[in-house]
Amino acid sequence: MAQRTGLIDIAVERLRLQITSGLWPVGGRIPTEPELTAFLGVGRNTVREAVQALVHAGLLARRQGSGTYVLSDSELGLVMSREFAGATHRDVLEVRRAIEVEAARLAAERRTPDDVASLRVHLADRAAASRAGDVEALAAADLALHAGVVSASHNPVLVSLYESLLGAVRENIRTNLERPLSDHEAHAELIAAIENGVPEEALAHSASYLADLFEQG
Repeated sequence: MAQRTGLIDIAVERLRLQITSGLWPVGGRIPTEPELTAFLGVGRNTVREAVQALVHAGLLARRQGSGTYVLSDSELGLVMSREFAGATHRDVLEVRRAIEVEAARLAAERRTPDDVASLRVHLADRAAASRAGDVEALAAADLALHAGVVSASHNPVLVSLYESLLGAVRENIRTNLERPLSDHEAHAELIAAIENGVPEEALAHSASYLADLFEQG
């Protein structure tokens, strides 16, 4: 029995790696049971139990008559999504402030030329969407910009944590955009501080921008 349990655990980890590495993308169908049996080199019962474990974990979902599909590539993301389900707009802003302000400071210290180039593209996309009055494009560009700042911190824990919260942050940004905002200059100043390598200025600009959102409700 212990040996069988060990085989199942190994199978679960190998299947989880296929998902978390992106080899099996979110929304895609995983291989059939016979294919998984050949891939893992174990019996069908072990495959079924391993797949079921990942269904219970929320990474996979069975669709009757269609197969099994990847529902999520992050168990942390699923947990955080459930935690944020009842969060208020202000709750999310407080978490954003806790992550984004420190990330901005670190980004100013650690950014690479590629980071800066990417941030400049997101800033330009944001400005273009704002001029066009395209709220969806503006929300997407704004999310990409803030995620880019966190990525430029080069702190893998901060990056993973922020990625797990992207759904909540996306909705938070959309809510913010429901009222007129004249914040392009604030974002431009933040990116300039990061590009110029001035951590305290980057921190101050990030904190100031989020403080304005708190004041607006």
